Amino acid sequence: MIPLPRIGPGHDFAPIAIEPGTRVFVLTGAGVSAESGIRTFRDADGLWEQHRVEEVATPEGFRRDPRLVWRFYSERRLQAAAVQPNPAHHALALLGRELGDDLFLCTQNVDPLHERAGSPRVLHMHGELLSTRCEACDRPPFADPKGYFDELPRCACGGLLRPGVVWFGEMPMGMDEIGAAVSSCDLFVTVGSSGAVYPAAGLVSHVRNHPSPRTGRYARTVYVGLQRPENSHSFDECRLGKAGELLPDLFRIQ
Repeated sequence: MIPLPRIGPGHDFAPIAIEPGTRVFVLTGAGVSAESGIRTFRDADGLWEQHRVEEVATPEGFRRDPRLVWRFYSERRLQAAAVQPNPAHHALALLGRELGDDLFLCTQNVDPLHERAGSPRVLHMHGELLSTRCEACDRPPFADPKGYFDELPRCACGGLLRPGVVWFGEMPMGMDEIGAAVSSCDLFVTVGSSGAVYPAAGLVSHVRNHPSPRTGRYARTVYVGLQRPENSHSFDECRLGKAGELLPDLFRIQ
């Protein structure tokens, strides 16, 4: 029988001891970026900065009104340029420097705050706000912080360029790499994610129900966030509080 999770204020828990060779998978969500001042994905009315998600976050919306979509993401690019990493970003960057390849940092966020904090390797499963890609050809996404408020940018192939983010109805990036890292981890930590959005929400369920083929053991699962997540039953511990206050003391390297 799987025991019930322990849920309580984050400061009531002891730091997580990480021994040499421990493989750690960290998934971050909107709650981490929100502490830096980036607005969360959408409010209770289903609006995203006063726009319906269908208008600005779907392939259909882009085909219907690409200028509206580009203005929306151009505003977000300006916003991202004005914010700074918070202590949670810096704590994960430090963890990455200490663990090296034993840390797999995956984020649902499209902002560059993990990189600005110094994280050496970050997989953005929903793409990156400051990148652009072509609708028509196989040109890889490329770094592009520019705002397009009036013009519609085009690729050398003649195709329309679009923001390099993953929209509703599209496959998240790096799922094979994410799946391999999840299957082999010893510690799975979710920070600032509601547990409601798939496929990210299904990662902890996989960890909870499948022992690692590398060790034969189940990974420890820990949640850090302001509120109890919808999938709290999938975690061994739910440490409640701000990520920026809890992450600097969350891990203890042995």
